Amino acid sequence: MKKCYIFVLSLFLMLVIVGCSEGESEDSAENNNEEQDVSENGTTTVKDARGEQEIEGTPENIVVLEWVYAEDLLALGMEPTGVADIEGYNQWVNIEPELSEDVTDVGTRQEPSLEEIAQLEPDLIITAQYRHEAISDELNEIAPTLMFEPYPEEGEGDQYEEMETTFKEIAKAVDKEEEAEKVLGDLDESYEEISSQLSEEGLKGTELVLTQAFSANENASLRLFTDNSMAMKILNNIGLENAYDGEEFEVYGYTETSVESLEPYQDAEFMYIVQEDDNVFENQLSGNPVWENLNFVEEDRTHALPGDTWTFGGPLAAEVFAEQAAEALIGE
Repeated sequence: MKKCYIFVLSLFLMLVIVGCSEGESEDSAENNNEEQDVSENGTTTVKDARGEQEIEGTPENIVVLEWVYAEDLLALGMEPTGVADIEGYNQWVNIEPELSEDVTDVGTRQEPSLEEIAQLEPDLIITAQYRHEAISDELNEIAPTLMFEPYPEEGEGDQYEEMETTFKEIAKAVDKEEEAEKVLGDLDESYEEISSQLSEEGLKGTELVLTQAFSANENASLRLFTDNSMAMKILNNIGLENAYDGEEFEVYGYTETSVESLEPYQDAEFMYIVQEDDNVFENQLSGNPVWENLNFVEEDRTHALPGDTWTFGGPLAAEVFAEQAAEALIGE
Protein backbone atom coordinates (compact mmCIF):
# COMPACT_ATOMS: atom_id res chain seq x y z
CA MET A 1 0.00 0.00 0.00
CA LYS A 2 2.83 2.37 0.91
CA LYS A 3 4.60 1.66 -2.41
CA CYS A 4 1.42 2.39 -4.28
CA TYR A 5 1.04 5.77 -2.50
CA ILE A 6 4.65 6.71 -3.34
CA PHE A 7 4.13 5.77 -6.97
CA VAL A 8 0.97 7.91 -7.28
CA LEU A 9 2.65 10.87 -5.58
CA SER A 10 5.68 10.63 -7.88
CA LEU A 11 3.45 10.47 -10.93
CA PHE A 12 1.54 13.56 -9.78
CA LEU A 13 4.76 15.54 -9.24
CA MET A 14 6.02 14.59 -12.69
CA LEU A 15 2.79 15.79 -14.28
CA VAL A 16 3.05 19.11 -12.38
CA ILE A 17 6.68 19.61 -13.49
CA VAL A 18 5.85 18.80 -17.09
CA GLY A 19 2.85 21.13 -16.98
CA CYS A 20 4.91 24.01 -15.57
CA SER A 21 7.62 23.45 -18.15
CA GLU A 22 5.07 23.53 -20.94
CA GLY A 23 3.53 26.72 -19.53
CA GLU A 24 6.92 28.40 -19.29
CA SER A 25 7.72 27.29 -22.80
CA GLU A 26 4.44 28.73 -24.08
CA ASP A 27 5.05 32.03 -22.24
CA SER A 28 8.58 32.15 -23.52
CA ALA A 29 7.45 31.40 -27.04
CA GLU A 30 4.77 34.09 -26.81
CA ASN A 31 7.27 36.66 -25.57
CA ASN A 32 9.70 35.70 -28.27
CA ASN A 33 6.98 36.03 -30.89
CA GLU A 34 6.11 39.51 -29.56
CA GLU A 35 9.76 40.52 -29.70
CA GLN A 36 10.04 39.07 -33.18
CA ASP A 37 6.94 41.03 -34.26
CA VAL A 38 8.54 44.26 -33.11
CA SER A 39 11.95 43.47 -34.54
CA GLU A 40 10.73 41.96 -37.82
CA ASN A 41 8.07 44.55 -38.53
CA GLY A 42 9.88 47.39 -36.78
CA THR A 43 6.55 48.84 -35.66
CA THR A 44 4.91 49.78 -32.39
CA THR A 45 1.14 49.83 -31.94
CA VAL A 46 -0.11 53.01 -30.28
CA LYS A 47 -3.74 53.78 -29.51
CA ASP A 48 -4.91 57.32 -30.16
CA ALA A 49 -8.40 58.85 -30.43
CA ARG A 50 -8.98 57.15 -33.80
CA GLY A 51 -7.91 53.65 -32.76
CA GLU A 52 -4.70 51.66 -33.13
CA GLN A 53 -1.90 53.25 -35.13
CA GLU A 54 1.28 51.56 -36.30
CA ILE A 55 4.45 53.57 -35.73
CA GLU A 56 7.55 52.45 -37.60
CA GLY A 57 10.84 52.51 -35.72
CA THR A 58 11.43 54.90 -32.83
CA PRO A 59 10.53 58.49 -33.76
CA GLU A 60 13.06 61.12 -32.77
CA ASN A 61 12.18 64.05 -35.04
CA ILE A 62 8.74 65.00 -33.70
CA VAL A 63 6.51 68.00 -34.37
CA VAL A 64 3.84 68.80 -31.76
CA LEU A 65 0.80 70.97 -32.46
CA GLU A 66 -0.76 71.00 -28.95
CA TRP A 67 1.17 72.22 -25.90
CA VAL A 68 0.38 69.36 -23.54
CA TYR A 69 2.04 66.86 -25.86
CA ALA A 70 5.18 69.01 -26.11
CA GLU A 71 5.21 68.95 -22.31
CA ASP A 72 4.82 65.17 -22.37
CA LEU A 73 7.91 64.79 -24.57
CA LEU A 74 9.94 67.06 -22.28
CA ALA A 75 8.85 64.97 -19.29
CA LEU A 76 10.18 61.89 -21.12
CA GLY A 77 13.53 63.56 -21.73
CA MET A 78 12.90 64.41 -25.39
CA GLU A 79 12.89 67.76 -27.15
CA PRO A 80 10.30 68.28 -29.91
CA THR A 81 11.65 69.56 -33.21
CA GLY A 82 8.72 71.88 -33.84
CA VAL A 83 5.90 73.25 -31.69
CA ALA A 84 2.87 75.39 -32.52
CA ASP A 85 2.72 78.86 -30.90
CA ILE A 86 5.93 78.73 -28.87
CA GLU A 87 5.34 82.24 -27.49
CA GLY A 88 2.03 81.11 -26.00
CA TYR A 89 3.62 77.93 -24.70
CA ASN A 90 6.31 79.88 -22.88
CA GLN A 91 3.70 82.22 -21.42
CA TRP A 92 1.42 79.52 -20.02
CA VAL A 93 3.31 76.25 -19.58
CA ASN A 94 5.52 77.01 -16.60
CA ILE A 95 7.36 73.71 -16.15
CA GLU A 96 10.94 72.51 -16.04
CA PRO A 97 12.59 71.70 -18.38
CA GLU A 98 11.78 74.57 -20.72
CA LEU A 99 11.62 74.30 -24.48
CA SER A 100 14.98 74.71 -26.14
CA GLU A 101 15.54 77.84 -28.23
CA ASP A 102 16.34 75.47 -31.12
CA VAL A 103 12.71 74.34 -31.37
CA THR A 104 11.00 75.69 -34.49
CA ASP A 105 7.66 77.50 -34.30
CA VAL A 106 5.24 75.94 -36.81
CA GLY A 107 2.42 78.48 -36.63
CA THR A 108 -0.60 78.73 -34.36
CA ARG A 109 -2.36 75.84 -32.70
CA GLN A 110 -5.52 76.76 -34.59
CA GLU A 111 -3.81 77.04 -37.99
CA PRO A 112 -0.39 75.36 -38.03
CA SER A 113 1.79 75.91 -41.09
CA LEU A 114 1.88 72.71 -43.13
CA GLU A 115 4.82 74.14 -45.08
CA GLU A 116 6.84 74.76 -41.90
CA ILE A 117 6.03 71.29 -40.61
CA ALA A 118 7.04 69.63 -43.88
CA GLN A 119 10.35 71.49 -43.98
CA LEU A 120 11.29 69.89 -40.65
CA GLU A 121 10.83 66.42 -42.22
CA PRO A 122 9.41 64.92 -39.01
CA ASP A 123 9.07 61.19 -38.48
CA LEU A 124 6.03 61.76 -36.22
CA ILE A 125 3.41 64.48 -35.64
CA ILE A 126 1.38 64.62 -32.42
CA THR A 127 -1.72 66.74 -32.05
CA ALA A 128 -5.27 66.96 -30.71
CA GLN A 129 -8.09 65.46 -32.70
CA TYR A 130 -10.57 68.21 -31.87
CA ARG A 131 -8.24 70.80 -33.40
CA HIS A 132 -6.83 69.10 -36.47
CA GLU A 133 -9.04 66.23 -37.54
CA ALA A 134 -10.01 68.27 -40.64
CA ILE A 135 -6.38 68.36 -41.83
CA SER A 136 -5.44 64.82 -40.79
CA ASP A 137 -4.89 63.73 -44.41
CA GLU A 138 -2.48 66.61 -45.06
CA LEU A 139 -0.61 65.90 -41.82
CA ASN A 140 -0.38 62.17 -42.58
CA GLU A 141 1.10 62.97 -45.99
CA ILE A 142 3.94 64.72 -44.17
CA ALA A 143 4.46 62.10 -41.44
CA PRO A 144 2.58 59.51 -39.39
CA THR A 145 0.28 61.46 -37.09
CA LEU A 146 -1.09 60.64 -33.65
CA MET A 147 -4.28 62.49 -32.66
CA PHE A 148 -5.43 62.37 -29.06
CA GLU A 149 -8.58 63.80 -27.48
CA PRO A 150 -7.89 65.66 -24.21
CA TYR A 151 -11.59 66.31 -23.53
CA PRO A 152 -13.50 63.02 -23.11
CA GLU A 153 -17.23 63.01 -23.65
CA GLU A 154 -19.64 62.20 -20.81
CA GLY A 155 -19.24 58.62 -19.61
CA GLU A 156 -15.81 58.22 -21.23
CA GLY A 157 -13.69 59.14 -18.20
CA ASP A 158 -12.32 62.46 -17.02
CA GLN A 159 -9.55 64.71 -18.30
CA TYR A 160 -7.02 63.45 -15.74
CA GLU A 161 -7.48 59.80 -16.74
CA GLU A 162 -7.10 60.83 -20.38
CA MET A 163 -3.93 62.78 -19.58
CA GLU A 164 -2.31 59.73 -17.97
CA THR A 165 -3.41 57.36 -20.75
CA THR A 166 -2.13 59.64 -23.51
CA PHE A 167 1.15 60.21 -21.69
CA LYS A 168 1.72 56.44 -21.57
CA GLU A 169 0.79 56.01 -25.25
CA ILE A 170 3.22 58.74 -26.32
CA ALA A 171 5.87 57.08 -24.15
CA LYS A 172 5.19 53.80 -25.94
CA ALA A 173 5.57 55.48 -29.34
CA VAL A 174 9.03 56.84 -28.43
CA ASP A 175 10.16 53.79 -26.43
CA LYS A 176 10.16 55.62 -23.10
CA GLU A 177 7.67 53.56 -21.10
CA GLU A 178 9.93 53.12 -18.07
CA GLU A 179 10.55 56.88 -17.99
CA ALA A 180 6.79 57.47 -18.07
CA GLU A 181 6.19 55.18 -15.09
CA LYS A 182 8.85 57.05 -13.11
CA VAL A 183 7.33 60.45 -13.95
CA LEU A 184 3.87 59.31 -12.86
CA GLY A 185 5.30 57.66 -9.75
CA ASP A 186 7.12 60.86 -8.80
CA LEU A 187 3.88 62.79 -9.30
CA ASP A 188 2.00 60.47 -6.93
CA GLU A 189 4.72 60.99 -4.32
CA SER A 190 4.37 64.76 -4.71
CA TYR A 191 0.62 64.49 -4.17
CA GLU A 192 1.20 62.54 -0.95
CA GLU A 193 3.67 65.12 0.35
CA ILE A 194 1.38 68.05 -0.45
CA SER A 195 -1.61 66.23 1.02
CA SER A 196 0.33 65.64 4.27
CA GLN A 197 1.27 69.29 4.33
CA LEU A 198 -2.37 70.34 3.97
CA SER A 199 -3.37 67.85 6.64
CA GLU A 200 -0.84 69.32 9.08
CA GLU A 201 -2.36 72.74 8.41
CA GLY A 202 -5.85 71.41 9.06
CA LEU A 203 -6.85 72.03 5.45
CA LYS A 204 -7.31 68.51 4.12
CA GLY A 205 -10.90 68.02 2.97
CA THR A 206 -11.39 71.74 2.40
CA GLU A 207 -14.23 72.54 0.01
CA LEU A 208 -13.50 75.20 -2.56
CA VAL A 209 -14.68 76.76 -5.78
CA LEU A 210 -11.98 77.10 -8.44
CA THR A 211 -12.45 79.74 -11.10
CA GLN A 212 -10.59 81.38 -13.95
CA ALA A 213 -11.98 84.89 -14.38
CA PHE A 214 -11.72 87.41 -17.20
CA SER A 215 -13.72 90.20 -18.77
CA ALA A 216 -16.09 89.52 -21.65
CA ASN A 217 -18.00 92.38 -23.22
CA GLU A 218 -16.82 94.49 -20.26
CA ASN A 219 -18.53 92.13 -17.80
CA ALA A 220 -16.91 89.70 -15.38
CA SER A 221 -17.00 86.15 -16.74
CA LEU A 222 -16.10 83.21 -14.51
CA ARG A 223 -15.17 79.67 -15.45
CA LEU A 224 -16.18 77.38 -12.58
CA PHE A 225 -14.26 74.10 -12.83
CA THR A 226 -16.30 70.90 -12.75
CA ASP A 227 -15.50 67.47 -11.33
CA ASN A 228 -14.33 66.05 -14.69
CA SER A 229 -11.71 68.76 -15.19
CA MET A 230 -7.99 68.14 -15.02
CA ALA A 231 -7.61 70.93 -12.43
CA MET A 232 -10.24 69.59 -10.06
CA LYS A 233 -8.87 66.05 -10.21
CA ILE A 234 -5.45 67.40 -9.23
CA LEU A 235 -7.01 69.20 -6.26
CA ASN A 236 -8.81 65.98 -5.30
CA ASN A 237 -5.46 64.17 -5.39
CA ILE A 238 -4.05 66.48 -2.71
CA GLY A 239 -7.12 66.14 -0.50
CA LEU A 240 -9.30 69.11 -1.52
CA GLU A 241 -12.96 68.93 -2.55
CA ASN A 242 -15.00 70.69 -5.20
CA ALA A 243 -17.92 72.68 -3.76
CA TYR A 244 -19.27 73.49 -7.21
CA ASP A 245 -21.75 70.96 -8.55
CA GLY A 246 -22.67 72.01 -12.06
CA GLU A 247 -25.99 70.65 -13.25
CA GLU A 248 -24.82 69.71 -16.74
CA PHE A 249 -21.82 67.82 -18.05
CA GLU A 250 -19.16 70.20 -19.36
CA VAL A 251 -16.81 68.58 -21.86
CA TYR A 252 -14.11 71.23 -21.37
CA GLY A 253 -14.32 70.92 -17.58
CA TYR A 254 -15.82 74.25 -16.63
CA THR A 255 -19.05 76.21 -16.67
CA GLU A 256 -18.76 79.76 -17.94
CA THR A 257 -21.05 81.90 -15.83
CA SER A 258 -21.44 85.14 -13.85
CA VAL A 259 -20.95 86.25 -10.25
CA GLU A 260 -24.57 85.48 -9.35
CA SER A 261 -23.80 81.76 -9.69
CA LEU A 262 -21.42 81.93 -6.71
CA GLU A 263 -24.09 82.54 -4.04
CA PRO A 264 -24.82 78.83 -3.30
CA TYR A 265 -21.08 78.25 -2.65
CA GLN A 266 -20.22 81.27 -0.54
CA ASP A 267 -19.34 79.17 2.52
CA ALA A 268 -16.59 77.36 0.60
CA GLU A 269 -13.10 78.74 -0.03
CA PHE A 270 -12.73 80.75 -3.25
CA MET A 271 -9.63 80.06 -5.36
CA TYR A 272 -9.13 82.05 -8.52
CA ILE A 273 -6.88 82.69 -11.52
CA VAL A 274 -6.95 86.16 -13.02
CA GLN A 275 -4.60 88.25 -15.14
CA GLU A 276 -3.04 91.39 -13.67
CA ASP A 277 -4.13 93.47 -16.63
CA ASP A 278 -7.66 92.06 -16.51
CA ASN A 279 -8.46 91.74 -12.82
CA VAL A 280 -12.24 91.60 -12.84
CA PHE A 281 -12.38 91.39 -9.04
CA GLU A 282 -10.67 94.77 -8.68
CA ASN A 283 -12.45 96.26 -11.68
CA GLN A 284 -15.91 95.08 -12.73
CA LEU A 285 -16.79 93.43 -9.41
CA SER A 286 -15.43 96.09 -7.05
CA GLY A 287 -18.49 97.58 -5.35
CA ASN A 288 -20.78 94.97 -6.88
CA PRO A 289 -23.27 94.14 -4.07
CA VAL A 290 -23.56 90.46 -5.04
CA TRP A 291 -19.79 89.99 -4.98
CA GLU A 292 -19.13 92.15 -1.92
CA ASN A 293 -21.75 90.32 0.17
CA LEU A 294 -20.53 86.80 -0.52
CA ASN A 295 -19.31 85.19 2.70
CA PHE A 296 -15.87 84.28 1.35
CA VAL A 297 -15.35 87.89 0.29
CA GLU A 298 -16.54 89.38 3.57
CA GLU A 299 -14.44 86.86 5.55
CA ASP A 300 -11.38 87.27 3.30
CA ARG A 301 -11.33 83.63 2.24
CA THR A 302 -10.34 84.24 -1.38
CA HIS A 303 -7.06 82.71 -2.61
CA ALA A 304 -5.21 83.93 -5.70
CA LEU A 305 -3.24 81.61 -7.94
CA PRO A 306 -0.58 83.03 -10.28
CA GLY A 307 -2.02 84.51 -13.46
CA ASP A 308 -0.12 82.01 -15.63
CA THR A 309 -1.44 78.97 -13.77
CA TRP A 310 -1.80 76.19 -16.35
CA THR A 311 -4.79 73.94 -15.70
CA PHE A 312 -4.73 71.84 -18.90
CA GLY A 313 -1.24 70.31 -18.97
CA GLY A 314 0.46 66.98 -18.43
CA PRO A 315 2.10 65.39 -15.37
CA LEU A 316 4.74 68.09 -14.84
CA ALA A 317 2.15 70.89 -15.02
CA ALA A 318 -0.05 68.89 -12.65
CA GLU A 319 2.69 68.91 -10.01
CA VAL A 320 3.23 72.66 -10.42
CA PHE A 321 -0.51 73.32 -10.11
CA ALA A 322 -0.83 71.16 -6.98
CA GLU A 323 2.04 73.07 -5.34
CA GLN A 324 0.55 76.45 -6.31
CA ALA A 325 -2.88 75.52 -4.94
CA ALA A 326 -1.42 74.39 -1.61
CA GLU A 327 0.66 77.56 -1.33
CA ALA A 328 -2.40 79.69 -2.09
CA LEU A 329 -4.36 78.06 0.73
CA ILE A 330 -1.58 77.86 3.30
CA GLY A 331 0.20 81.10 2.55
CA GLU A 332 -2.68 83.48 3.13
